[in-house]
Amino acid sequence: MKRNIPVFGSKLRNNIVTVPEAIAQYSGIRVFGQSIKSFLFSTDVAIIRNTNANAIIAVYPFTPQPVISNALILAADKPIFCGVGGGITTGVRSLELAIHAEFQGALGVVLNKPTPNNLISMLKNKIDIPVTITVVSEKDDIKGRLDAGVDIFNVSGANKTVDIIKKIRDLSSEVAIIATGGKTDETIIKAIDAGANAISYTPPTTGELFKEIMDKYRSEE
Repeated sequence: MKRNIPVFGSKLRNNIVTVPEAIAQYSGIRVFGQSIKSFLFSTDVAIIRNTNANAIIAVYPFTPQPVISNALILAADKPIFCGVGGGITTGVRSLELAIHAEFQGALGVVLNKPTPNNLISMLKNKIDIPVTITVVSEKDDIKGRLDAGVDIFNVSGANKTVDIIKKIRDLSSEVAIIATGGKTDETIIKAIDAGANAISYTPPTTGELFKEIMDKYRSEE
């Protein structure tokens, strides 16, 4: 028997950023009892507060700062995976940022591509939340990451994403994989079929969302 799913909403909160429905087909990643199928890639607090994604990947192109992760964690109504560097910001500084993120309430940490494998090992020995590493190419040292103890791969390989997922799956059937699935159901399903467990979705910018609203207001004049 098909179960009825009660739905609750409001007049004020019906305009939210929704992730593609195809993501519901994923197995998801269970972190401390929470099942996560969709990640929103954003540091915009307003968007983070108005989305149906299960969790947030909060990574940005500047050196990580605890005041930023603290603000995002306090504002969010869902789990946050915080960026803690790995490139220019690395070593002991990344370790301290990760410890601080865990103490603030982050559900996981994310390292970027240049991260050395020994930093992954350091983090695994010091924090009790999942360590995620971003992979952008088939040439990345995937086996070295696995040997270092990484928990989750965050695959962001543009048109090579499916190939990277397959390479990871050839090396491990157990490790968790988040993948960028693009904007269409077709590309999302390809990532599912290749072996991804969850999808990261990049939302429209606040400016793009505002444009739709302003165009609507202008048409009503």
